[in-house]
Formats: sequence, C-alpha cells, structure tokens
Amino acid sequence: MAVELLIWSGCPSHDDARTRLRETLDALGRTDEPIEERWVESEGDAAALGFIGSPTIRVDGVEVVPFDEGEPTGLTCRVYLTRAGKYSPLPDRDDLREGLERLLTSR
Repeated sequence: MAVELLIWSGCPSHDDARTRLRETLDALGRTDEPIEERWVESEGDAAALGFIGSPTIRVDGVEVVPFDEGEPTGLTCRVYLTRAGKYSPLPDRDDLREGLERLLTSR
C-alpha cells in the first residue's frame, strides 16, 4: 500500500499538508504507515500523473479527496472546499480522515 503526497515546489502548503496527513494517519492507528513524497516539477509530469495541484494525497493512486471531473492538470496550488464552505489550501480534516479510512480499509 502506498500513501502518496504529491507536491509542487511552487506551492507553500506542502509542509502543512505533510503534517496534517501524518497526524491523520496517526489518529487512525497507522503510525508506521510511510508517506511517499512525490515532487511534480513539469507540466508533462503533471499531465501524466493527472496532477491537478499541490498538495494532492493518494492511496495506491486513488485520490483521498476526489475532485470534479474535468479539472485541468498542471503546476498549481490545489484549492479544497471545506465542509464549512470555505476554500483552503489543505483538505478538510474530516474529508481527509474519511477518505483515508475508506481507502486504507478497502485495500
């Protein structure tokens, strides 16, 4: 199983995303689950990976917090809509937890 954090160096939220992901995995009892960081630094790589922005979190290639179909790929900062209806550079904590639970238990 691979928990991936896809990041672009031009986006400043990757440290906070890494921290939030680690805290969420720990809260789920997955303290030993490694996080594989994958740096995306070219438009070609972004297109090949289906990367719609940084940070993106996946388990075995599946988006933890899905996005709307048709989102363009590219080197950009990703924006998440929180449950409170606000935009954030990080996924909503509850969305992240639920997505990880779903994907980690189904694999």
